[in-house]
Amino acid sequence: MRRSLVWRIAVPFIGLILLSVGGVSLYFTNYTQQGYTENLHDSLKTSGNLLAVDIANRILRGASYDDLAPVIQSYADLTQTRITFIRSDGVVVADSVADPKTMQNHLDRPEVKAALSGPEGAEIRFSDTLKRRFYYLALPVLSTGQTIGVIRLARDLTIIEGELRNLRARILGVGATITLLSVLLAYLVAQGTLRPLRKLASKVQHLKEGDPNVDLPSGRKDEIGVLSRSFEQVARQLSTQMADFQEERGKLEAVLRHMTDAVLIVDKDGKVTLANPAAERLFHLTLDQSLGRSLVEVVRQHQFVELWRASRDSRKQQISTLETSPERNFVQGTATPLESSLPGSTLLVFQNLTRIHRLETVRRDFVSNVSHELRTPLASLKALTETLQEGALEDPPAARRFLKRMEDEIDNLTQMVRELLDLSRIESGRVPFDRLSVNPMMMMGNAVERMRLQAERGGLNIQVDASQSLPEVMADADRIEAVLVNLLHNAIKFTPPGGQIVVSARQDGDKVVFSVRDTGIGIKPEDLSRIFERFYKADQSRSGGGTGLGLSIARHTIEAHQGSIWAESHPGQGSTFYFTLPVA
Repeated sequence: MRRSLVWRIAVPFIGLILLSVGGVSLYFTNYTQQGYTENLHDSLKTSGNLLAVDIANRILRGASYDDLAPVIQSYADLTQTRITFIRSDGVVVADSVADPKTMQNHLDRPEVKAALSGPEGAEIRFSDTLKRRFYYLALPVLSTGQTIGVIRLARDLTIIEGELRNLRARILGVGATITLLSVLLAYLVAQGTLRPLRKLASKVQHLKEGDPNVDLPSGRKDEIGVLSRSFEQVARQLSTQMADFQEERGKLEAVLRHMTDAVLIVDKDGKVTLANPAAERLFHLTLDQSLGRSLVEVVRQHQFVELWRASRDSRKQQISTLETSPERNFVQGTATPLESSLPGSTLLVFQNLTRIHRLETVRRDFVSNVSHELRTPLASLKALTETLQEGALEDPPAARRFLKRMEDEIDNLTQMVRELLDLSRIESGRVPFDRLSVNPMMMMGNAVERMRLQAERGGLNIQVDASQSLPEVMADADRIEAVLVNLLHNAIKFTPPGGQIVVSARQDGDKVVFSVRDTGIGIKPEDLSRIFERFYKADQSRSGGGTGLGLSIARHTIEAHQGSIWAESHPGQGSTFYFTLPVA
């Protein structure tokens, strides 16, 4: 209602009237109040000067302060004014209303201070004694040119304020009447002027609701009739266009909603004007957080912004494959200018190639690692075979030694194939884990006993350090013992004679943390983060043989038990491998 033309026309006039009437009322009220105050001041000053002269003369003739009380009371009764005589030190000597002995020192009163230092002092304030507002006028009492005291006159403002209130009420009443009549007149004029437009607006409102068949007042000959006929033509055109638009919009929304590729449309200023659900998932944003914001705020990757700028500046399609951070996703971005349909805008399409890239990396690494691991034993077998063919068969001791080495290489190949099959089965979830409630001490004890002889041969001390009160865990005992044996085998392999290996476990909330600690050669920091990868071997471990699959199998086994595995190490100080299992 406030936005209607009626109020836009009427409100300025109403405001002007209110301002005029209010200003006149305020002026007359203040003028009258000022007149009352000035008249009161002059009256009190005349009476006060007469009394001040009288008191000064009486004091010169030797009158005491006690003799002044009747005089002050007489003047107070005559002028209907409260009169107080105050010495120059602020002590009240006489008062026409209260007992001077009960009154406080008046030296701090503003009007008294002004009278002692000048010709007079005036103040309006609330009286603590009489509980009413008073007008105070203080005049100095001079004797032989010296101020011997102050005569203060006080007049109750209740009557004056009452008269002023009545006057203000009459002025405001007249002003309100004039204002009400003016407002009514302005409203009626505005209503009469805008009534035809209101009827037109009511009819046109139906256009917003999608109904083009509205009965507009097009028969009028004035401007409103011309406007109505124009609206009818526009309504028919809009109806057809809206139907087509809704159909096309539905198709576009369906395509964008079900696309797996992220789609953004960016205007010439770099503001995102469109984003599909795939873009929200890729860039971890909601629709409210993306629309209207700059491209750099949405994608948070400067490479994508540069791709958009290159396409905008060159007005050609640009394609680039980028790695995002910190997610390390591989994304192919395609920027296409939309000069024909949306001048200045650019279509950005992002394809998440992370899974394909990782699969390709895994495939490439797997082929490379398998080729490397097979090449060594096959080359050894080839060399041994050629040696035997070149005459070593004629030397039975040497032939047996070569055949034994060939058998060892074949065993290594067999172990590698077996571990590859086990790892493949575990990764694909085809290995059934028989998880039962198992005592951690039993699994650690069995693993240590299996490796104790090998540790003793290497001159190592191996022991178990754990509490018998540990809770049982949910685990496939044979698989977890195999993990412990693998960790112990590595610890024995890389710990010099005289070293120590400790297998321990402790409870941490709803899980048990197992650890295998050794005092061996340790692992370099750059190798520590990769030791659980397939075929990965640190430099030290390559000299000790092995397939490089044991820790990878261990990781997949522990993760299949809803646990985690990690390692801590310092070169030259030993290593500690940890893994967790859930409490039964």
